[in-house]
Amino acid sequence: MGVSDRIEAAISAAIRAGQAGISPGRLAAALGYSVTPGGARIRPTILMSVAKACGDDRPALTDAAAAALELIHSASLVHDDLPMFDDADLRRGKPSVHRAFSQPIAVLAGDSLIVMAFEVLARAGAQDPMRALNLISVLGKRTGMPFGICAGQGWESEDKIDLSAYHQAKTGALFIAATQMGAIAAGQEADPWEELGARIGEAFQVADDLRDALCDETTLGKPAGQDDLHGRPNAVRLLGVRGAVQRLDDILAGAISSIPKCPGEGQLAQVVRAYADKLVPATARDRLMVPGE
Repeated sequence: MGVSDRIEAAISAAIRAGQAGISPGRLAAALGYSVTPGGARIRPTILMSVAKACGDDRPALTDAAAAALELIHSASLVHDDLPMFDDADLRRGKPSVHRAFSQPIAVLAGDSLIVMAFEVLARAGAQDPMRALNLISVLGKRTGMPFGICAGQGWESEDKIDLSAYHQAKTGALFIAATQMGAIAAGQEADPWEELGARIGEAFQVADDLRDALCDETTLGKPAGQDDLHGRPNAVRLLGVRGAVQRLDDILAGAISSIPKCPGEGQLAQVVRAYADKLVPATARDRLMVPGE
């Protein structure tokens, strides 16, 4: 079974478990709605790619880790779209959860997905209890305060934003979780993999800034121009299109050079390069061909 199939199977199994028994129907439906369609599944794909590069000797644990990470990411999107945050009507080309089901259901769906993520890891603990505990620890750290995505969202309510801390928490946290959890699932130490995750997260943030500034709602599958609307820092505003693309290239080169020594180091570098080609939107490449841009 390929990486994509493994990820989808693990996520589907987790959602089915959350919908089992006598349960509130609308909330149960919102759980499945929140995770499909899946988009690029870039975070669990990175996690699984790192695990495979390190041997992937506990594939069931890797699958659980990948599903748990994507559940946390999906929960964050549900909450981000709420009116008190981004007030977004669209997500992945369809109505956001609070538009499709109501705000109370969206809050409960996001909360349920967070709890489900840790339950998935706990159930997989029989594969290797110590690895499972370490996976839970890393995912908790990169979800909550002060180093997780909750902190990233919290920075947006501050009068003064520490830009580095904001980006690392808002975007980088789950990419650091991806590389570290992939290593842990395969029996490796987490610390050497933090830099790779941080660099990939930084690259993704710059690429997201490019997409937000240059792409339309139809292309994105969600509202465009949100950084300007909400007054957030944006690499295109600070560096221009050419400068942002150059910054992205520099970050990705550093990411590849930071890959720790492992049996699948070369293959993992190819995965990072492949994602690099997908990160820059076509509109940005077109702008680079225009003199003076």
